[in-house]
Amino acid sequence: MDSHFLQLDNRKGQDRTMHSLNTEQIQQIIPHRHPFLLIDQIEDYVPGEYAVGYKGVSYHEDFFRGHFPQKAVMPGVLILEALAQTGAVAILSLPENRGKIAFFGGVQKCRFKGMVLPGDRLRLETRIIKRKGPVGVGEATASVDGKTVVTAELTFMVGE
Repeated sequence: MDSHFLQLDNRKGQDRTMHSLNTEQIQQIIPHRHPFLLIDQIEDYVPGEYAVGYKGVSYHEDFFRGHFPQKAVMPGVLILEALAQTGAVAILSLPENRGKIAFFGGVQKCRFKGMVLPGDRLRLETRIIKRKGPVGVGEATASVDGKTVVTAELTFMVGE
């Protein structure tokens, strides 16, 4: 199911297998579908720990028709949603969470530092930093061309 390649794991000083997912594989883990699936690809993930994904931002996205007609900018709340979906891949890929849903519980320490425009390739990274039962927190960063555009802590709850 996953495609694999090796990367040096600096924490342990040894090789580890990276896991990538295409859109169809992402949809096997999280319940989101078009037009609300906001990640195109997962470059790497470790269940319960983190996920790194991408969204190719096209001028043809429905939200650009109204946000804003004179200056197309991806809404910040949709960038947060894309980060949450990326974190959901990490948490819902755990065997005990398969088939469940990760619900938003809150957003803390959110900072918008740049705009996401048509043609951008949005990099999404969410690391799970706390978990207790069905509740957890993810540290999330979105960037374009290496420049951070959003940071936040996302609280989630896993449910049926």
